[in-house]
Formats: sequence, structure tokens, C-alpha cells
Amino acid sequence: MTLEEAIKKIQPLDKEAMAYTHARWNTLGKPLYSLGRLEEMVTQFAGIYGDKNPHLGKKAVIVMAADNGVVAEGVTQTGQEATKTVTENMTKHNATICIMSAMSGADVIPVDIGIATDCDNPGVRNHKIKYGTDNMLKGPAMSREEAVRAIEVGIGMVEELSAQGYNLFATGEMGIGNTTTSSAVCSVLLHQPVEKVTGKGAGLTSKALEHKIEVIRESIARNQVDAADPLDVLSKVGGLDIAGLVGCYIGAAACRVPIFIDGFISSVAALLAVRLAPACDPYIFPSHCSNEPAGQMVLDALGKQPYILANMCLGEGTGAVMGFTIADYAFKAYWELPSFEQTNFGTYEDLNDK
Repeated sequence: MTLEEAIKKIQPLDKEAMAYTHARWNTLGKPLYSLGRLEEMVTQFAGIYGDKNPHLGKKAVIVMAADNGVVAEGVTQTGQEATKTVTENMTKHNATICIMSAMSGADVIPVDIGIATDCDNPGVRNHKIKYGTDNMLKGPAMSREEAVRAIEVGIGMVEELSAQGYNLFATGEMGIGNTTTSSAVCSVLLHQPVEKVTGKGAGLTSKALEHKIEVIRESIARNQVDAADPLDVLSKVGGLDIAGLVGCYIGAAACRVPIFIDGFISSVAALLAVRLAPACDPYIFPSHCSNEPAGQMVLDALGKQPYILANMCLGEGTGAVMGFTIADYAFKAYWELPSFEQTNFGTYEDLNDK
């Protein structure tokens, strides 16, 4: 699907399926609404799937890997060679995301959408748009056309995997320097000062953080970024990994499957996706709140409340994959709790309707 086709394909949630699921929760042997957001999750999933009897199928974490030209400005502690190394480690099941994904039986699918060097590991999907973005301090990180192509990689990944029986997704990323690009995008979209939305990333000193902030500020000014145009923001100060994730969110909505946000980078991509295609919003679920300075700020802009507060900021999808476990709990309760009739202790009455 092209970006335009995917946006046109997004449909509202199935209200009839949601009403049925909501009503069924109220027949189960527990105090009404006592499982709170778990009940809401199953009900919303039913509306997404368009199924009165929703079930979880296979789960996948899509990890978009790309390098960022702005690393040349000394905004990171780690060299960009780490992007390829960690991405390839995912194929050996010894990256953090792989270890955590095993808990919920999820598959981790790394995608080379813009690693700076060739990655010939057969376990990494090759959808390289270019060998890393250009240095956004010197000009646009990528062309508008490259940004759209990267978004369409994400759409295509979800479309392909959905056809294979995956019906629950999480987003992950790997890219040295992507807290710099995410902070730039966040600053523009939320009209916030750069220093308010920028953190130390993977361990910068306070002095290095000041330099990072200045690089972001100058990049935004030099590129004359248009906050009203999400594609302009993405192409000028974003990253290929972020663009791929934007496509994952829009693709999930087009394919009628739910998808979990990870941390700061992933949530910035979700914000771009919702700005591009507002109809995709109900298909997107939060997981945790990133410990990056603007982690809560972006979730607030999306109007989404995290399920988990754990001070995490690792990335890779490590927070998002915990959303899978929450979904497992929710569906376990929905399908295995006995009814009031089966428990023989009467029913609860919804006094809110009185």
C-alpha cells in the first residue's frame, strides 16, 4: 500500500463489537469495571478487529534500524557503528528486546531502513532507503520523497505480517542519535523550547547536553521547519527509523490491528502518524512512559495514559513488548472468568445507570 492508499483504508472501530464486549464483561463474576483499563483494552481490540469474540494471534515487534547524519556533530556518546551491531544482535536473540519478547512469545523483526553501512545478515529485513540520513545541521535530513518511501516501508511490513496471522504489534527502533532527531521533531510539533524536550540520551555529560541542544536548535532554524506540515518536519529534522515507525502505525490502522507505542522515539513517531492520519489514533496503544524529559509530554499530546511507569529509556521496543503481557492478562480474564451465573453468588448492579 502507498501512504495515500493506507490513509484512505482506515475505518472507524466497530461499535457493535465493542458494545457486545463491554456488555459481556458485565456478566463475568467480578465487581463491575474492576479490571479497569484491561476491560477497556479488550473492548477496544474488539472494535479494531471488528469481532465480537476477539482473540490474540501472533505477536511481532517491528524494530526500525537507521543511522542519523547529525551524529557527526558529536551529539552522542556512542559511534554509529553500534546501530548495526545491536540490530544484528537481535538476530542472535541476545539483544534486550529479544530476551523480553520471549516472555510473551513475540517475534522480533529487525528492519534495516537506513543503517549507515551494508547489513547482509539474513535475519535483518533489508528495506534500506539510504545509508543514514544527511546531517540535519547542514540541511534537510532527507528529501520529502525519501520520507514517504520510508513510511511506506512501515506500512508494507505491517501489511505483510498481518497476512501471515500476526494481529498484535509493538514498535521498536535502533539508531544512534535518534534522541536528537526525536527531540527536534518534538520541539517543533509541540511548540516547546528545545531545552525542555531534550535529554542526555545514552549518557551524555551536562556540557555535551548543552551542545546537543544547540545543534537541535540551529538545525530547526536553518531548515525553516513548518510545524503545520508533518512530512516537512519528518524530512527536515527526523530520521528514517522514525519514518518507518510512522508507517507501522498507519499500516496497523489500515490493516485493522492494534499496535503498541514504545518510548520517546516511538511516541514521537506516533504523534507524527496521528497528525498525518488522525483516524489511526484509536488503533495505537501506549505502553510505558519514557524517562526522557519529554516522554510524558508527547503522551499527553496524544491523549494517551501509559500502562506502566518504570523509568525506562532503553528503546528497541522494550517497553512496548510489556504491553503484550498486559494484553495477555486482559484476554485471559475475559475468556476464562466464570459468569455470575456460574459462580452462584449473584450479580452486581450498575448503579451509575440509576
